[in-house]
Amino acid sequence: MRNVSYQVFARKYRPRTFKDVLGQDHVVRTLCNAIEQQRLAHAYLFVGPRGTGKTSTARIFAKALNCTDGPKVDFDPDEDVCLEIAEGRSLDVQEIDGASNRGIDNIRDLRDNVQFAPTRGKYRIIYIDEVHMLTKESFNALLKTLEEPPAHVMFIFATTEPHKILPTILSRCQRFDLRPIPADVIARHLVNIASNEGVTLDEDAAYAIATVADGGMRDAQSMLDQLVSFCGNHITEQNVNDIFGVTSRETVAKALAYMLDRQLPSLLHLVHELAEAGRDMGQLLSELMGAVRELLITKVAPQEAHSTLPEQWRASLSELLSRTPTDKIIRLMEVLSHAEEQMRWSTNKRLYLEMGLIQAVHSLAEANISDIIRALNGAPLPETPIATVPLPAVTMPGAATAPAPAQPTPVAPSPDSAPMPAPVPQPAPVQVTPEPVMPAGLEPIDDAPPLFGDMPPAESADDLAPAERALTPADWDAVLADVREKSPIASADIGHTLFISDDDGLATIAIHPEDRNSHEALLGEALSELISNAAQERCGHGLRLRIVTDASVPPPTAVEILPPPNFEELAPAPKPKPKAEAPTPVPKPAAETAAPASLKPSDEEFYHDPLIEQALEVFHATLIKP
Repeated sequence: MRNVSYQVFARKYRPRTFKDVLGQDHVVRTLCNAIEQQRLAHAYLFVGPRGTGKTSTARIFAKALNCTDGPKVDFDPDEDVCLEIAEGRSLDVQEIDGASNRGIDNIRDLRDNVQFAPTRGKYRIIYIDEVHMLTKESFNALLKTLEEPPAHVMFIFATTEPHKILPTILSRCQRFDLRPIPADVIARHLVNIASNEGVTLDEDAAYAIATVADGGMRDAQSMLDQLVSFCGNHITEQNVNDIFGVTSRETVAKALAYMLDRQLPSLLHLVHELAEAGRDMGQLLSELMGAVRELLITKVAPQEAHSTLPEQWRASLSELLSRTPTDKIIRLMEVLSHAEEQMRWSTNKRLYLEMGLIQAVHSLAEANISDIIRALNGAPLPETPIATVPLPAVTMPGAATAPAPAQPTPVAPSPDSAPMPAPVPQPAPVQVTPEPVMPAGLEPIDDAPPLFGDMPPAESADDLAPAERALTPADWDAVLADVREKSPIASADIGHTLFISDDDGLATIAIHPEDRNSHEALLGEALSELISNAAQERCGHGLRLRIVTDASVPPPTAVEILPPPNFEELAPAPKPKPKAEAPTPVPKPAAETAAPASLKPSDEEFYHDPLIEQALEVFHATLIKP
């Protein structure tokens, strides 16, 4: 049987005076000044999230108005009038639930009852909670009374969704926005409650409760009540994590360190452990985004930073933050925000969380335009251990096989191996290709290109497929050369390009902002398949292009079109004709009328005409006599 004398913490520790209201100093100060200066309005609207003190503030305000010798700020909360208001049995203070009494008939009854004078206090106070639930007709029935109520009537409204209230109602009320209570304020209040109840509450546990409460004091008090029932007289942070599925601050800091240090396997293993322990993946992502936000604020405005990360992790995170550019952190937040949006409507939240974390780590390893600009200014490019694909080992006859390093470097043969021919240098030092063995009867040609270009050498004659690896700038130049050779007409519009990066087959290519021809040619259907096939032959995988613009890339070369020769300037000046001589008729085509034999020029005059000779000289032509 339930103990009828027991009160939950949310009711037992409800604020009784203005001094007990926490985190709403702007509201408390305004109401107190209005009471002291006798500047009381006839309608008030309290707006705010759940558990921030809307109903408690309204009751305290009603006590201050109807207390003995009121209105006054310093009233006695234990006098009869104030106790009746606190317990909800005062005849002068009527509390109405807007969700249950939302019809027009209820508002008409209310409008008729407010005409009666108060019984004990000075005011008849009507408090409507969740006022946005009233119908449009109910609001319209209340308009006239709300605008010009009797002198002894005061309306107090409370809502969590003010946008659903008619503007005509909002314009007749003084609005007070109650803010979410800060986490440190909630944590301190929970420690005081636990002390009064004889319970030991660790500070980390109190802060974890305040974080989950998300600015609501009532939610935090209810959680503390539940923890006391579960843990007894000692509550730790681990107890909070076990009951409410909260991720500890140490775990969040560890995940953030793995992310900034690009330790993807360790990060995914940590997510696996948390998922197996029953942690909420959405809550984990939200806490990670909050930690990334703190890092971003620390990076751009250290004076405004307020770190909630554990003290033992701040030194290592500061070191990682110092070598992470600001644009990388912004990109990291964008990737996590996109993952959060996808998780919101998905049933498999762990899948989208892992995909988002993988993409976030890869985004830190990408080299963007800003990195290239920093490199051109003398700063080193950021390390990219995640994005770099290790090249396969080069197997040479008689030489020891060594694993390929992370960065492409020439592979030297073992000193114990048999002497080998010197390798032919490549245009880009990606790897060493051995000199090809020429068939019998053929002489080697000096300065001949390698047999397979920049492709990694095959381990045997039967397996010539290249090993899959990341594309390099030299590979991109070779791919363009191959495409131009196979389709010179379709690739004629490709101008200057700059290779940026290759992220799992998605190559980023920069062109000049004005080079529209290259943009359309590279992304056109005619060349997409050729580029992908050429990359497949060289690097073992197809290629998709992402085009970006960069003003540092040379602009497209303008093609100069020469004007046609002016034959009038080349021809000699015509001789003046006598005035009396009639104009020479224009000869018609032979198909129409044949010119008389006397008017036809002779062959010698035709071949030695100055105009014909000039035309032959310009076009480097020769007349063939019939």
